Amino acid sequence: MTNRRQFLKEAAAATGAVFTGCNLMNHALHAQTSAAKRRQVMVGGRRVRTIDIHAHVMFPEATAMMGVTTAPDNASVMSPARFGTMDEWGTDMQVLSINANWYSVDRDVATKMINLQNEKLAELCAKYPDRFAAFASVALQFPELAAQQLEDGVKKYNLKGAAIGGHVNNDELSAPKFDPFWRKAEELGCMIFMHPQGIPEISKRVAGNGVLANVIGNPLETTIFLSHLIFEGTLDRFPGLKVCGSHGGGYLPSYIARSDYGCLRDTSGCKPLKKKPSEYLRQLYFDSMVFTGEGLRHLVAECGASQIMIGTDYPFKWSTTTVDHVLNTPGLSDADKRAILGGNAEKLLKIA
Repeated sequence: MTNRRQFLKEAAAATGAVFTGCNLMNHALHAQTSAAKRRQVMVGGRRVRTIDIHAHVMFPEATAMMGVTTAPDNASVMSPARFGTMDEWGTDMQVLSINANWYSVDRDVATKMINLQNEKLAELCAKYPDRFAAFASVALQFPELAAQQLEDGVKKYNLKGAAIGGHVNNDELSAPKFDPFWRKAEELGCMIFMHPQGIPEISKRVAGNGVLANVIGNPLETTIFLSHLIFEGTLDRFPGLKVCGSHGGGYLPSYIARSDYGCLRDTSGCKPLKKKPSEYLRQLYFDSMVFTGEGLRHLVAECGASQIMIGTDYPFKWSTTTVDHVLNTPGLSDADKRAILGGNAEKLLKIA
């Protein structure tokens, strides 16, 4: 019988991710016992498959290509504990993404790094098809290359779209040079999941107590990203795009009426759009990370239940009760709850 050290090495090789923090032998038994232990989420007497579209993983061998060394116990690595947590929370499936931190690297490194990450994501999803799907990584600093990587991700690796940052080296993604990427995303009909990287220009303003770079900065970046897609005409040029803004779309859904009124008050500062800014919310998608029942009720009121999917930001400790958040939100019908918990993701990401 192989010893524990060899077993760890073989398991890590098989999944392409780093395993840390618990007895891996328990993980080996998980496949046989998971269904019995997993929380069964019911809505209106019907079993619902829950799909978390905002969950992270990383591969140290990929970040090493940039000269970045990642400790094995880094919070974002794949761990056997993930399955137990998913079962406890009632998360049937996670759609994995890797936060984009490679937009400054050269083309050769970016190409090799992205290829490795997408291969590893595909291997992980193939190994656990009932627990994981994933968004491809793309090198958006090279838009034409990113378009090809997206196509390869979807067609070659069976990934569900791409995860991107909110800007690329201070360029807004609504700039025309990124149109080849958006055109390819529309052509493929796949989801583009945007996750913030931070806004360097406000780093001084959000320094100090309160983790403001994350608490304020991340939703602010999502707000800016989505607003530019609206006001610079990206969503008009590519009306078939499926774009999901993390963290509940930032502040945009809650303050969208100001965008409408801003264009009415100052027509010199607004180029004509095909519809009111608020109407584009029904063309965008959002995760459910708004923390309270009233917040989710309001997000549904502004955007529609058909535009929202659950997200936990796992393994980062931002949400542990995502399923109950949906189940306990007042005013949602059973159909709304089933859609947000998993139905929307199944449809949009073509998860069988």
